[in-house]
Amino acid sequence: MNNSDEAFLVELKAYVLAAVDKTEPADGLRNDEPWFGTDSRLELDSLDALQISMAIQKKYGVRMPDSKETRRALVSLLALAEHLQTRLRA
Repeated sequence: MNNSDEAFLVELKAYVLAAVDKTEPADGLRNDEPWFGTDSRLELDSLDALQISMAIQKKYGVRMPDSKETRRALVSLLALAEHLQTRLRA
């Protein structure tokens, strides 16, 4: 991962956490850490997913409809970053 990728992840993490009104856990949030489900320390729910989707569309212009692709993109910070980078390059 290069510096621009790392900077993008840092920016995206801060933006997502602000969108769902959460703070990063004291020991940090891994890039591949799950956001939803029983293994999630953030304990996000479907409303949070909607808020993230709307925030991403507003900031990056990438529409995230309710689909399997969107659910896969919202699994973790790394998954969302890869999804966005693919869409932004297209």
